[in-house]
Amino acid sequence: MRLIRFKTGTEEKNGVVVNGGLVEIPHSLLEASQAPFGDLERKEFYSLDDVNILPPVQPSKVVCVGLNYRDHAQELNMDLPEEPILFIKPPTTVIGPDNPIIYPPQCHQLDYEAELAVVIGRETRFTSKNDARDHIAGYTILNDVTARDLQRKDGQWTRAKSFDTFCPIGPWIETDMDPSHQDISLKLNGEVKQNSNTENMIFSVEELVEFISHIMTLNQGDIIATGTPPGVGSMNVEDIVEVKIEGIGTLSNKIKGY
Repeated sequence: MRLIRFKTGTEEKNGVVVNGGLVEIPHSLLEASQAPFGDLERKEFYSLDDVNILPPVQPSKVVCVGLNYRDHAQELNMDLPEEPILFIKPPTTVIGPDNPIIYPPQCHQLDYEAELAVVIGRETRFTSKNDARDHIAGYTILNDVTARDLQRKDGQWTRAKSFDTFCPIGPWIETDMDPSHQDISLKLNGEVKQNSNTENMIFSVEELVEFISHIMTLNQGDIIATGTPPGVGSMNVEDIVEVKIEGIGTLSNKIKGY
């Protein structure tokens, strides 16, 4: 099931993607991920082309994992980490599909990073990897946009990862998917730049939920960004970046000047 937030006119609505379009549902997306909801055939049908697709959730935080693909570590000639490397993006970074990524004037190297995102379905604290799936509402696509030159300059990651628009997510939440064996790729202006599979993750989705929930409370709607595969590179103004994950779909955004 694919759960989607969208806007018609000025009204924000929740829906389910069906038959190439969507139908509105009376629940929040995270409520819908936990329970069935009536006969979809009787509900109003919208074309995806006629609505404004919003970020599927509004997280209180985006918890990101660095260096979590074996092939990415190999590309960088780095040892595999013994524990997940974590950083956080603020909720003000989040934008939806087709929203512009703004190239800030302080930055001179803007990089893409294709990632699978885990959407937390209920408050999660001190859970085990065996119970992690019970706390997951579903999965979406994320682009961990990074001001790489500022990351190198600062020696830590907060400024480089935290500019407004630096966390495109979407286009929806896929609730029925095995996150451990999905192709993940990224195209820049139609050219493939990243291409891997989530089976190359060092730490699984379940291990990440366990590890992070023993550090901080994960609220309903929070996101875990599970790391990026090899092939990270730079974007320029007017570029179009597309992240594709098997079983979910494609997240597309264009780079705009400040």
